[in-house]
Amino acid sequence: MKNKYKGLNVEFHVLQSFPVTCLNRDDVNSPKTAMIGGVVRARVSSQSWKRQVRLAMHDFGINLAVRTKYVSELIQKAAIELEATEEEAKNAGDIIEAVLSKDTLHFFSMTEAHALAEFAKEKNFQLDEKKDAKAIIKVHKEASMKGFEHLDGLDIALFGRMVAQSPDLNLEGAAVFSHAISTHKVSNEIDFFTALDDAKPVDDADSGSSHMGTLEFNSATYYRYIALDIGQLVENLGGDEHLDTAIAAFIKALYVAVPIARQKTQSGSSSWDFAKVYIRKGQRLQASFDEPVRAKGEGYAKPSIDALTSFLEKKEKLSGSLFGKISDFSWGLDDSFSIDDLITAVIESVEKV
Repeated sequence: MKNKYKGLNVEFHVLQSFPVTCLNRDDVNSPKTAMIGGVVRARVSSQSWKRQVRLAMHDFGINLAVRTKYVSELIQKAAIELEATEEEAKNAGDIIEAVLSKDTLHFFSMTEAHALAEFAKEKNFQLDEKKDAKAIIKVHKEASMKGFEHLDGLDIALFGRMVAQSPDLNLEGAAVFSHAISTHKVSNEIDFFTALDDAKPVDDADSGSSHMGTLEFNSATYYRYIALDIGQLVENLGGDEHLDTAIAAFIKALYVAVPIARQKTQSGSSSWDFAKVYIRKGQRLQASFDEPVRAKGEGYAKPSIDALTSFLEKKEKLSGSLFGKISDFSWGLDDSFSIDDLITAVIESVEKV
């Protein structure tokens, strides 16, 4: 298949400010950080934000795949729908799981699960791990492409799949996520809290709280870099028939998704402050914010926008013909240009390639 989109990327440079939050925790429940430019920055890992983007796509009409260790159980369910007995379903499910996943997460769609169950039925649900392994992989791979034709498992095409036991099922993801970092120096702070006992007798000599604790938090303006490799996405999907739908769902999810850590006690529901979006070919370009932004009495969002736009403009000039820009859009400064307008503009630019 000739792919006219090869090398084409949609790059998102997003600035997003949050007040008191702990969007992503480390192993001791502290907000994640990183040392950049000689100062400590707030950090949200790429996988944390990526997962929420993936899950949010379901709200925009996308059938998501399943990432699970419970492969056998899903195959069993599909096999029982094909009139297998519970014993037959379990035997088939266990063997298929052994071929695909040995105590590891496997990423697959229900289209693939049903195709594997159909294959088991053709074998009267009597499978042999060694004899049928290659056939199981072949059926799995063919079903994957069939699912993509209807956008079933778009998240696999976007985020990729690695199957250590069966490299033929590996798929290079089309979406690239950096770790989100604060554009400025950040110091984690401590929230001391207490809890009262509603049922404590009024004459209890032990007055005061029944529980005390602490939680760490910070506040920051984050820089997020995300790139969508259109050529890779079209290759993964087997064509561009549903490309517009895929791009629209991805951008909408990118806009609404926020990591879920401590959302009940330290709600972080802030949307984008600003985004610069490029449609271009050539080497991807990510801002480092090596020099931390200073607030100067006006918060961090505005000087972060100024620093980001200045950086990108300079890099475009320095890169010359290698920058490969086709079009670019700024979101957040003009309130007449909504996220819907941005999505439309991106899709139209991609279509013109």
